[in-house]
Amino acid sequence: MNTEQVAQKVVELVRKQAWHEALDALYDKDIVSVEARTMDGSSPETRGIDGVRGKVDWWLENMQVHSFKADGPFVAHDRFVVQYDADVTDKNSKQRMQLSEVGVYTVKNGKIVREEFLPRV
Repeated sequence: MNTEQVAQKVVELVRKQAWHEALDALYDKDIVSVEARTMDGSSPETRGIDGVRGKVDWWLENMQVHSFKADGPFVAHDRFVVQYDADVTDKNSKQRMQLSEVGVYTVKNGKIVREEFLPRV
């Protein structure tokens, strides 16, 4: 797949909340994933498909998703951007919140090799 095809597939799968399917089909085994910040002060960078799968599993275990929107993709060369807007409740604190961020992705050889998330402030 080229970058545009990968980008379109990411948006399609995210809109269905098919997180594991996206990981299995589109992510390189050596993926680097970077969050803007972490809740516990740990490194915002996760390396490897197993680490990213752990992030997804944490999200699914800890967040009740009321809605999740993906806008885009915006594609150029080997990169693309998707804007995400989510309405979620933290299952532990019961706090409901609206989240908005963009994901910036880099594609090589038909797989996502880097993703970085930038939140709206």
